[in-house]
Order: sequence, then C-alpha cells, then structure tokens
Amino acid sequence: MRTIRLALSLVTLLALLLAPTPASARQADKCGGALSIGEIAVCSAIADDQEHVFRLNIRRDADTIYPRLIQSSGNPVSGLIAGPDGEYICGASLYALPCRLGAAGRYTVTVSMAWGSGGNSYRLSVESARTPSSCARLENSFFSFASPGQPGTLPFGAAAACYRFDQPVGSVLYLGDPGGSGETGDVRGQILDARFEPLCSIDFATTCTLTQPGPYRVFMAEAYGNQSDYTLKMARISQSTGCPVSRPTRFGDPGGAAATATVSYSGVSCHKVKAPTAGLVAIRIDPDQDVWWTLYDGAGQQVCAEGYPVQRSCLLPSAGDYTLLVHHAKLWDDPVTYQVAVPAFYAGNGCARRTGTSWDLPALLVHQTSRVQTNCQPIRGAAGDRIITYTAPTVYSEVYAWLVDSTGAEVCPDWTGEDGCVLPADGDYRVLSHLTYWGEQGPDATYRMQVRRLSSPVGCPTRGTGPYGATPVPGGIRCRILDVTAPGSYRVKAVDTENHEIYAQVYDSAGLRVCGSPQCTFEAPGRYTMVLVGSQTGSVIDNDREYATVFLPAVPAGCPSVSDDATQIAAHEGQFGGAGQVQCLELSSPAGAKVVELLPDDATGAGRPEVTVVDSTGTWVCDSSYSLRQASCELSGTAPFFAVYSSGGGYPTGPYSMAFVRVDGAPACPVLPRTAEGTTVDTSADRFAACFAIPAGEHADREVFTIRRTAGTGDATMSVFDGTGVRYCRIPPSFDRTFTCQLPAGPATVVLEADGVDATYQLTHRAA
Repeated sequence: MRTIRLALSLVTLLALLLAPTPASARQADKCGGALSIGEIAVCSAIADDQEHVFRLNIRRDADTIYPRLIQSSGNPVSGLIAGPDGEYICGASLYALPCRLGAAGRYTVTVSMAWGSGGNSYRLSVESARTPSSCARLENSFFSFASPGQPGTLPFGAAAACYRFDQPVGSVLYLGDPGGSGETGDVRGQILDARFEPLCSIDFATTCTLTQPGPYRVFMAEAYGNQSDYTLKMARISQSTGCPVSRPTRFGDPGGAAATATVSYSGVSCHKVKAPTAGLVAIRIDPDQDVWWTLYDGAGQQVCAEGYPVQRSCLLPSAGDYTLLVHHAKLWDDPVTYQVAVPAFYAGNGCARRTGTSWDLPALLVHQTSRVQTNCQPIRGAAGDRIITYTAPTVYSEVYAWLVDSTGAEVCPDWTGEDGCVLPADGDYRVLSHLTYWGEQGPDATYRMQVRRLSSPVGCPTRGTGPYGATPVPGGIRCRILDVTAPGSYRVKAVDTENHEIYAQVYDSAGLRVCGSPQCTFEAPGRYTMVLVGSQTGSVIDNDREYATVFLPAVPAGCPSVSDDATQIAAHEGQFGGAGQVQCLELSSPAGAKVVELLPDDATGAGRPEVTVVDSTGTWVCDSSYSLRQASCELSGTAPFFAVYSSGGGYPTGPYSMAFVRVDGAPACPVLPRTAEGTTVDTSADRFAACFAIPAGEHADREVFTIRRTAGTGDATMSVFDGTGVRYCRIPPSFDRTFTCQLPAGPATVVLEADGVDATYQLTHRAA
C-alpha cells in the first residue's frame, strides 16, 4: 500500500501545482466513515502518518465512479480506492477522472499524506454513473433551438452533476459551450450511452451523433472542482425544432424573405430552410465576416458550410427541411445581428432581361437594394463561346460575379490560366453577381457590368497596320480587331487622348491570350482582338472612353535618315500631331558603333520623346531610359538601325529636336585646346550641341574640365567619353562649373548639350 501511495504522490503533486488553490476548508465535518454517493466530505486537518478511511457502498456491478479529492496549499495528499477484497483499483484526484469498478459491494477510499509527513486539509466527493446521487431529466423541449438550455450550479468540491435523456438513435445534437462562472470556471461534460460508455464530450461548441441506443446520461463537472454556474445546451440538429423558417427566394431583392437574427458570443442561431425541390441555392449572409454557417439535412448530416466546398452555392440533394446554423465568429463578445437569404439558383425568378455579348453594347447598371441580394443576368451562348464578365462598383466596394448554367451550376469552377469561361453547350446561361462589401452606398448600391464574348467577337472596330509617322484616329469601345496580314512582330499599344498608355492584351479567334502590349508576335495571319486591360475583370471601360490604337510592324519603314557626324551635329526637328503617333529615323552608324542621343538641355514634354533603337529585324537594342541618355548604346544586331520614338504620357502634341552622335573610335571633332583660353561655343535653338576631341597625348589620368557661360542665357551639360564610347563623366546642368574626370589612356571625346537658346560657353581642360 505504501509503495502505491508513493507512486501516485507525484501525479497528485503535479495536479496540485497546476490546479488553482481552493479556499481553506472549514472545521472538519467528516474525516472518514461512511461516504454517500454525491456527498462532499470536508476535512480540515490530516497530518503525518494519519489515514482517513471512507466507506463507499456501490450497488451496481461494473459501475463507473468519478472521485474528486481537493486539497489545500499544504503538503500533498493522496486518495487510494480499494475494492471489497482490499486490492487497489484507482486513485482520487483533483480532476475526478473516471474509475471503472468491478462487482457491487463496499469500497474504501483511504486519504493520507502522500509522503507520510506534513499536514493539509481536503474535500472528498464521489459520483456514480449507474446509481448517481440525483439525475435530472431533460424533456424533449430541451432539445429545441428555442430552449434557453438547462442552467446548473456545481458546488465547490462536487465530483459531477447528472442528467438523463432519451432521443432516437442516430440523432445529431449541437453541443453548446457550457461556459463557467468566475475567473476559474471551466465546466465540461460527457454523454454516456445505455452501456455507460462515452459517446461525446461537451466542451467547446461541437456536434454529437448518438450512434448507440439510450437512455443516455450526461455528467457535468468543473475541471478543478471549483464552484461554478453553467448552462447545458444540446439542441437537436436532426429534425430540428425551434428555428424560424426561411424559404428559397428569387433573384434580386429578397424583401421580406430575408431573415434577421442575432447570435451571441460563443452561441449559435438557427434557421429552418424549407426547400420545395432539390437544386442549387446560396447562403447569403451579411455581415459574413462576423459569422460562419453550416447547413444540415433533415438527418443532421452536413450538406455544405461556408467555404466548403465553395461558398457561393450549395446543392440541396432533395426537397425537404434543412437546418442552417449560424455561429458567432468575432474575437470579442459583442452579439452580431445579421441578415440571411437563400436565393434559389435552380430557378430564374427575378433575373433581369437577357443581354447580348457584343462589345459595342453599353455597360449594364446593376442595382442592389439589399445586403443579401444576388442579381441574375441571363445571356444566350453557343458551345465553345468564351465569355468574360467585367464589373466595377460605382463607389468603393467589390463585386463578385460568376457564370452559371440554367440549373445554377458554375460553368467554370476551376482556374485554367486563361481569361473568360468556355460554354460547354448551346443554351441559356446566367451571370450571377453581388457586392461583397457594402461600403457607404446608401439604400441603392449600384455597379456596372459588361458581359462580352472573347472568341470571334462582334462589335469591335477593325484596325490595319498604319505607317510610321501617321496619327491614329481615336475611338471608343473597349476592343479592336487587329487585321494581321503577315506573321511577325508588331507594335501594339493603346493610349488615351492624353497619350497615357492603357495596358492591353491580345487574343486569338478562340479567345486565348496571345500577348500583351506594347509588342506582339503573331505566328499566323488572321484577325486578333486587342482588349484594354483584358484580364482585369474588376474594371469596366465605357464605350465613350476614346483611345488611339498603335498597330505597326516591328521593322520600321519609310524612315528619314539622320547623320551621326560629330563634327557637324545635325539636329532632326519634328512635330507630334496627336496621341499614339510613332515616328522613326534611320541611323547611319554601322553595327558595333556606339551612339548617344542628344537633346536641348531645356527640352520638356514632347521635346523629350521616348526612344527605342531596333535593328533591321525589329529586335530591341537599347532605349532612352538608360543607354541612349545615361551611358552609350552599342548597336548590336544587323544594320540598318532605327530610332523609333513617340511622345510621353500627357504630351500628345508638340515639337521636338534631337540628334544621334557616334562617340566610339578616333574622334573627328575639333580639338579642345589644352590652354587657359580653351575654346568657345555659340549655341542657339537649332544648334544646341557641340563635340570636341582630346588626342591621346593631351590629357592626364585625372583631368580638370571647366564649362562657363560667357554670354546669353541658359545652362549646359558636358559629357566625356573614352575611345571605346564609354561615358566616363557627366555634369548636371550648369552655367559655371569645374569638375575632375578620371580617364583611361587614349583619345577622348567631349560633348556639350546646351539649352535651346542663344548663348556662348567657354570650355577648358588641364591636368588635375
């Protein structure tokens, strides 16, 4: 006996350390003797080698008891339970763990100090599963969702409280969280079947299926034996009662068919959904971020739940009654008041008038006057049609839209990586939609919608390839048919009337993506469709929004040539006449040469075009975003080379002046004297750049350069290149500046870019 007591003392000590300390016991009421089932024996003192023996009369064979031993904050106390033959069976502990007994008879509970020394006080209580001290009956009305539940109070030190009930085998119960009062209240329970075997635990909110016959018993206990109030709730989900009735509604505003309810923290509310037929429905709840829901059939089996398998529809397998449970989902305990509607996707009641899928139709304006409304827009389609839907709220919100067939089944539930949805057969289809966020929209929220056919589209204006230098004519409608007469690469771009680019995507005749702007390669001739932001289904572009279409072969043609002679820098002057105009120049430099683009230093707007250099195949070589302006551009590829350029966004029209100068090899420019006077340069509107050479033997490793304006107005910049065309130094715009440049051996080239105004500059250089 002593060995067993010492072995159990460690378990008892751990329970003591983890459990809250109960209040000090009163003067000893009972420290041994007969102990009735359900009685709480209070003993104020036990010390050293004392043993308090309690006699327990068990009246039924194979009983299960719940012994609880609560001790104060002194030395550990142990409680050992022995059978009629004196053999140890189990121990009494703080947690009232179940203990299975053998034959009926007299059992003993021996309480002693676990280590045989020290002292403490304790409370002892034992409850029985087969012959409980009392067991309240739960009537059938208790299992209604309208029932407030069964309140109860567990006294300090009580082992458990018993309830009994009967329900049909297979019933599914919703077990609510029983809660618990006070800071330490933690009430839990267990349901036993007719064999007194555990069926389900009552802890957090969950469901329980009565898989074994009853009658059933429920034992509730506070985890640490503290006094606590609780509420037992076990509403029946199968053949549920006490739930307000909801019926499948029409599309559009459900009106009075939408139900309003409030769910409390850690609580649940229910709705009885009476379905007249099998089919697809939706569960529309607002605010859906504050609750989550589950739908059960009449047998209590889950049919669908929020997010499983998909949130937007739920298949009712048959006509009949269903139970919708709505759970509180917030992290705080404020009650949530919500609305719920169950639109019938299998019917077409409430749908709008059928619309076409031509791109030249005006955008639809859809009204939503209820937070739980689902709108329906019918269309007619043929097998193989690829349909895409664009939506956009009129004020800040989000729109959710998807395509279904006449039964309400989603046509394209899986993402394919392509845009739009392919119709499997000829017939009637519907676009279902609703706002996902109400925002500050008032009683009538609206959003716009475009339902369009990507494959073999109709209603799109046609564009052929235009010549370089031509100004495209702006027009409306979101798409363009591009008439490709020969395979190859093309410039494809859309710009608004202010010359801001609008990203576009290009599709083939089947509605499959081919490329995106600004450059496309077509493998075969044919008719292709360019759509403004084609993949962005959260955008609507009205027909009256005008834009220009750039559709040009990647290899320029009809381009005037421009000299690269640095000795006489020849500026090319021109004018941009409108949005989308693309111009070109043929460069005279051979393959392998390095060139830079020169501009008037004060050029702005259209005077600073966006330039791209391509070779004779249309392959990109460099552009003005870096190489042409910040370093130098090596002409790689096959000559001849072309500068293709257009005005930047916000500048559809305006004049420009530019030059392209070769900066590699032996410079043919006039020599910049290495004297105190150096040289002078006169600049003007049509002569804004100049070039000078420094022979290999006329500069040090570190050379000091000075640029000073001696007459006129404006600023200038100066760049220094080595013999390979690498830009080594560049100063920002200035009218008087001295700077040091580290140069490699060999000749160097100095290039001046001045404002396009009359001025005179003095340039000098010397060893650092």
